[in-house]
Amino acid sequence: MFDKLREVEGRYEEIQQRLCDPGVVSDVEEYTRLMKESKSLLPVVEKYREYRQAEQTAAEAKALLDEGGLDKELRELAEQEWEQGRRDMEHCAEELKILLLPRDENDDRNVIIEIRGGAGGEESALFAGSLYRMYTMYAESRGFKVEVIDANETELGGYKEIRFAVSGEGAYSRLKFESGVHRVQRVPETEAGGRIHTSTVTVAVLPEADDVEVEINPADLQIDTYRSGGAGGQHVNKTESAIRITHLPTGLVVECQDERSQYKNKDKAMRVLRSRLYERKLQEQQSAIAADRRSQVGTGDRSERIRTYNFPQGRVTDHRIGLTLYRIESIMNGDLDEIIDALITADRARKLGEQQEE
Repeated sequence: MFDKLREVEGRYEEIQQRLCDPGVVSDVEEYTRLMKESKSLLPVVEKYREYRQAEQTAAEAKALLDEGGLDKELRELAEQEWEQGRRDMEHCAEELKILLLPRDENDDRNVIIEIRGGAGGEESALFAGSLYRMYTMYAESRGFKVEVIDANETELGGYKEIRFAVSGEGAYSRLKFESGVHRVQRVPETEAGGRIHTSTVTVAVLPEADDVEVEINPADLQIDTYRSGGAGGQHVNKTESAIRITHLPTGLVVECQDERSQYKNKDKAMRVLRSRLYERKLQEQQSAIAADRRSQVGTGDRSERIRTYNFPQGRVTDHRIGLTLYRIESIMNGDLDEIIDALITADRARKLGEQQEE
């Protein structure tokens, strides 16, 4: 590990020198690339230097103790410094193991989230709306920007499906574990007898792809226009501004009718198509990984139930890590950090275990 840390520190110092080079400063693309790399290396370098400082403190205190001849007060002080230095070293070493874990290359990306009603009819659509609200409030609490791409609203205010973008630094790193089937148990507003119903909603979190990462041949696209429609068949407008794009090689179909402008709808639909193709490429790469190395809390098989929201008992349970919290109201209001942090911790623990096995 320490050989790797010395390499990282050396690379960081090399980048700092290059960033002072006028030739690099004038090259916007190279300067931006180096700044990004520098930012990613800085936490490791700072923690490594903190480790070395603790190591030096412990070594100096140990040297004083080994020399002997200290009075009682100085000896106790030296012993305290030696113990503190050793504890700080152990703490830094554990943090460095985590910092050196392979990063998900998509963690800094924006995301596109797709929420679809599953089993449960109108109640499922209403819960899809509740999840959209939950993620919107969470995004706002993190300073992320939310932009609706497409929505199919029901007459009662739910969504058969809704697709939206979340933009901000680290959006994917915080939201990637939300992919999967979310189950709700509650008494529906439409239920006169007070019986608890169980419904499901599917969530997909896609890392938003850049143009250069997914090449799309215009000849592979079939683009259709149609009139935007709202709940109950009410027309949003009378022009054919809605867009349906079919990617012929894969059969993927993306629709967007949120904007009045056909151009804006086409642009949003292309963003979704590009992200879906990028996700497909990632899944093909990941399918080559052996089943026993799959993450317990990875981006998730969408057919798998990942979380249950039980309203009568006021609890939310994440089945992947066995976490149950009895504060459903605050969670539905976007207070997701405790769940997400626990999922990230479990994912890191799994990766550390795999690293030690190797």
